[in-house]
Amino acid sequence: MKLSEFKQTISSIEELNFQLENKEPIPKHFHITEIGTVLKTFIDCGGTIREEKVINFQLWHKDDFDHRLSTQKVADIISIAEKKLFLEDIDIEVEYQKSTIGKYGLEFNGNSFILKSKNTACLAEDRCEIPSKKEKLELNKSQNNCSPGSSCC
Repeated sequence: MKLSEFKQTISSIEELNFQLENKEPIPKHFHITEIGTVLKTFIDCGGTIREEKVINFQLWHKDDFDHRLSTQKVADIISIAEKKLFLEDIDIEVEYQKSTIGKYGLEFNGNSFILKSKNTACLAEDRCEIPSKKEKLELNKSQNNCSPGSSCC
């Protein structure tokens, strides 16, 4: 989800709800403790230099159970970040801590923002010698009279 989509969505809903893909809700007393841009410059295993740039939201909660962020408060925080950090309209990545900090994509299902799992991948499969998948062959069992313990194999 791009920043513009997030802003448009929060302007049309009354309450912010976040949940993990498995439908586990993020506690309603969460804080958005950071909004910013993360730029990652790296070289892949095939030698290609790459860049990834995302808007980062960090969700956090503690023992402040009465705390609730309104959609207007989040819109105000984003507005300040856009002016001071010159945010672009790029994809949002959400950091949220379970047993360790996870990074998630973001979607909206009509009621809640869903933290979508992200996966690692090889970006240079054509150059780093990852073997292609082997075709599975099915043996014709009707011609195989071999049974366990018969010493025929």
